Amino acid sequence: MDIAALQAFLAVAETGSFSRAAERIFLTQPAISKRIAALEMSLGARLFDRIGRTVQLTPAGQALLARTRAILRELDDVKRSLANLSGTISGELRLATSHHIGLHRLPGPLKQFHDSYPGVRLDLRFMDSEKACSAVAQGEIELAIVTLPPVVNAPLQVAKIWDDPLAIVVSRSHPLAGTAPSSPKVLLDYPAILPGPGTYTREIILKALGPWRNKISVGMATNYLEVLKMLAAIGLGWSALPRTMIDESLSVVQIRKMKLERSLGIVTHAARTLSNAAQAMIHAVRKSA
Repeated sequence: MDIAALQAFLAVAETGSFSRAAERIFLTQPAISKRIAALEMSLGARLFDRIGRTVQLTPAGQALLARTRAILRELDDVKRSLANLSGTISGELRLATSHHIGLHRLPGPLKQFHDSYPGVRLDLRFMDSEKACSAVAQGEIELAIVTLPPVVNAPLQVAKIWDDPLAIVVSRSHPLAGTAPSSPKVLLDYPAILPGPGTYTREIILKALGPWRNKISVGMATNYLEVLKMLAAIGLGWSALPRTMIDESLSVVQIRKMKLERSLGIVTHAARTLSNAAQAMIHAVRKSA
């Protein structure tokens, strides 16, 4: 068993395909197959069932998967620790962010980082905050700049960078536009346009509604805040958006005793050594706040 074979095994397990695994780690498909065959021989167990064009983990493969991830994460950590000793800021930085933060909060820090450290290969991935946090926990990415989870579970650690207050909004022609402050109950009479189920932002909105959370009618859902803004602005329902996004196309609905706020910031793995590049990125983000 060697590291190259484990990397090939992980690529096949996560992509479910020998061909996609080959593309992922820049090998030919025969080379991937050879490494998997050698690994199976050394372990004395079949790791994949090949049924038609599908590839599925066997029980032995499933048992090996978690240990392989742990081994490769530990190896990456050792490499970063040794590289950090040189003090240089180079190599690859795998970073995830949400579309909203990437568009509205990160252009300045990203430009500063790129100009200051041209030797860093930035692997920037746009994904939902929940998926980004999962990717950090799994060791797939080193750093996420996202909406912070309302409840932080190990192995994640978070650092708040920005407060992001939200407001209930409707179109300028909506019946709720310009009304006096009222109870959340008034929202039950109109369809809501919210982020998708299971998202941190949706849970923050529902929690703020208190006893009315399960009585609202959700007409549409999307995880793109810019789309939520457009749908609300053309009168398809009420939504909750960051106050930084509100303009003349929207009217804020005042709801008594409702505090809507989320936190944006940095998510890392508590047991993982941060590369010099990741530390430099964190510094750039903090400096911009």
